[in-house]
Amino acid sequence: MVDIGSLYQHYLRHRNISTDTRNITPCGMFFALKGENFDANAFAQQALDKGAAYVVIDNPEYQLNDQCLLVEDVLTALQELARHHRATLSIPVIGLTGSNGKTTTKELINAVLKEGYQVFATKGNLNNHIGVPLSVLSITDDIEMAVIEMGANHQKEIEFLCTIAQPTHGLITNVGMAHLDGFGGFEGVKKGKAELYAYLKQHQGFAFIYRNNPYLLEMAAAADLNKVVYYGTEEGDVIRGELLTADPFIALNWTGKGTFQAQANLTGAYNFENILAAICVGDFFGLSPEQINAGLSGYFPSNNRSQLTKTDNNTVICDFYNANPSSMIAALGNLAALTASRKVAILGDMFELGAEAADQHRSIIELANDSAANELIFIGQSFYEQKGDAKGIFFKTADEAKAYLTAHPVKDSTVLLKGSRGMALERLMPQL
Repeated sequence: MVDIGSLYQHYLRHRNISTDTRNITPCGMFFALKGENFDANAFAQQALDKGAAYVVIDNPEYQLNDQCLLVEDVLTALQELARHHRATLSIPVIGLTGSNGKTTTKELINAVLKEGYQVFATKGNLNNHIGVPLSVLSITDDIEMAVIEMGANHQKEIEFLCTIAQPTHGLITNVGMAHLDGFGGFEGVKKGKAELYAYLKQHQGFAFIYRNNPYLLEMAAAADLNKVVYYGTEEGDVIRGELLTADPFIALNWTGKGTFQAQANLTGAYNFENILAAICVGDFFGLSPEQINAGLSGYFPSNNRSQLTKTDNNTVICDFYNANPSSMIAALGNLAALTASRKVAILGDMFELGAEAADQHRSIIELANDSAANELIFIGQSFYEQKGDAKGIFFKTADEAKAYLTAHPVKDSTVLLKGSRGMALERLMPQL
């Protein structure tokens, strides 16, 4: 068996790590993880054939030669290797979680900090028990600061991820109605996200807190945090903001050491607090107002989160990377606030709501029915089961909706396209 010390020496010489043979980097390392339907140990030879310097396995049957490093458990080895690497780093690490907006906030913070530092930020949404170790192991010697996104769908997960990322600073964007099934309800969500505050308290870390959010204040008080930097809209906040417009893009005034105006290429008033978070972090780490504003204005979303896309026929709010009741309410509110001659809401099912699924989908239908949308289209089994006599058109699948939109094209409209990742609503973009 290879111990972590020896594994780390191999890693230092071969830092490109892959868990998928389709993404093998020559002279990198391949970690043969197990999944529900596969055992990557079986791909050890394939990884070597594609140029991997070493493969890390936990099944001795596949120990073909000295390039096959046998460990007790590959996933545990990957996580321990990341902990070991993190312990060698002396840079600030900002741990970031939340029910909504964490990826957008991470990207905004990254865009701002890059104006003054060499920054590593989590790629995409590699924010789970595999993604966080891979992110930490991607931090190279030239990096001066890291932003690590942490996701969770049950309690104790953030606590565990903190042991890997070991944040020196932290930020919870918000707590909302997300992953209710795994967390056991909204109180469980609060308890799970607050694990970041508990880690920061235990390790004398700083927390950036949006003072306008009473749940975050409650959670911070329960954690007895004493190193807190507040941002919000009230006097006394280190960074204080005022939303000027979000129609369609956000402009705001912000006050720190002076008052400044900032522009962002994001739609949705709900992103105001995410932008303030990035300003607060940038200001804390000594960036000038000019650098902060340059970072904000230079960020263009490309991840189907609050992304405004002009097609030949419509203006589409691409917000279909994920969805939960809290983000649905915010998105519908944003659609209502936009200036547009015709508005269409195309909403897909929200996943992982457990026993709350029926009530939450019914509530969103009612909210949408009361909105200013000229046309409503609901997609998915959960919405379909709650349609009752509500206005709007209901489809069980995205393919049915696609056929309808092909026959009845939407034109000259502002379209909100939002649903959970599993609904794959990007399939509808060619029809819009």
